Amino acid sequence: MNHQGNPFNKGSTSSATRVKPNNRHRQVISLQIHGLLPSFSLQEELVPLIVAMDSRTPFTMILLVLSLLACATGLEDGDGLLGASFLFGDSLVDAGNNNYLTTLSRANLPPNGIDFKPSGGQPTGRFTNGRTIGEQLGQPNFALPFLAPNATGPVILNGVNYASGGGGILNQTGRLFVGRIGMDVQVDFFNVTRKQVDQLLGPAKAKNYIMKDSIFSVTIGSNDFLNNYLLPVVSVAERLVYTPNQFTDSMITNLRSQLTRLYTLDARKFVVANVGPLGCIPYQKSLSGLDEKECAELPNQVVTQYNGKLKDLLAELNDNLPGASFCLANVYDLVMELISNYPKYGFDTASQACCGSGGQYRGLIPCGPTTSLCEDHSKHVFWDPYHPSEAANLILAKELVHGDKYISPMNLYTLRHL
Repeated sequence: MNHQGNPFNKGSTSSATRVKPNNRHRQVISLQIHGLLPSFSLQEELVPLIVAMDSRTPFTMILLVLSLLACATGLEDGDGLLGASFLFGDSLVDAGNNNYLTTLSRANLPPNGIDFKPSGGQPTGRFTNGRTIGEQLGQPNFALPFLAPNATGPVILNGVNYASGGGGILNQTGRLFVGRIGMDVQVDFFNVTRKQVDQLLGPAKAKNYIMKDSIFSVTIGSNDFLNNYLLPVVSVAERLVYTPNQFTDSMITNLRSQLTRLYTLDARKFVVANVGPLGCIPYQKSLSGLDEKECAELPNQVVTQYNGKLKDLLAELNDNLPGASFCLANVYDLVMELISNYPKYGFDTASQACCGSGGQYRGLIPCGPTTSLCEDHSKHVFWDPYHPSEAANLILAKELVHGDKYISPMNLYTLRHL
């Protein structure tokens, strides 16, 4: 299928600030396509200035604005580089990789992306209404999906997103979706990027850039439960053969290998998220016919078991891999706080999906053009049966960047400035 809603065809202005294209606007888009300007820069204020320019604009003014944009993007030569974010994971942080796969796990249909300003509200493959949590962790630019044709050249110095909806720690996870990129292959893809960074910066500078100026964010594991061990009907036989303890052990064994491979490729600064309370998402609550304040017990039990082992794994890696810093993002407790006290954070519900259909909580049919859609997207903790809304992602991200309760041994701001 063709990639729909490609933000590179939309420019950087939101629907509220759309300007009629002129030659200058076409030049900006051309620069974006060729990797000389970011298509997803958070410094959106500068692009309309360029768009408004015409042949009468003094050339010195054009150079000034372009210089400011260059400073904002992190694509400068020399020590002006701001650092990169390399994201690994599943649909919680997928920025569009699945658009390029033959897969049943895809979010390139409306109303997904309806609040994503860089695309003018068009779907981009993100499984939420706006930004994912991985795009709100303090970086000034969005990391492009690895499979996107534009993810080449200097733009990769902002980082690259390898995440894939349906992907898991285990290779067999998500097989019902057909196409997906598991964690093993995501690490393989980073190896490709690592060689490209060498070509862009030279081996010595590239090594330093990866080790000191890059954050490696890993948000994966949910599908290993939802679309593998806990999958209704299909997984019954597997659960008879493997106990939860054995299954979570296999997850940890694989993840240890995957994180160690990234370390051998010079990754040093890691933030690894544990798995959230899957028993409390609209899908599980609808599937189990639970009351609003109830959560499904089995999913939360096996997730809690895995999360305990993940904490021990990261402590082990911090002890055994010299120079590495592994931070644990305690997403489980953070999301439970949001669910338990949602009115405190400005939400109307933590049970019902904003977009979806089926069951008491719109939790059985994923978000799409024909499903129900809530009126105020910012008042729902969950965008669809599985994924947080942009408003929830923002709260989660702020806590991980600047807080000290749900991330250890340091927050992301401290990690970046080590």
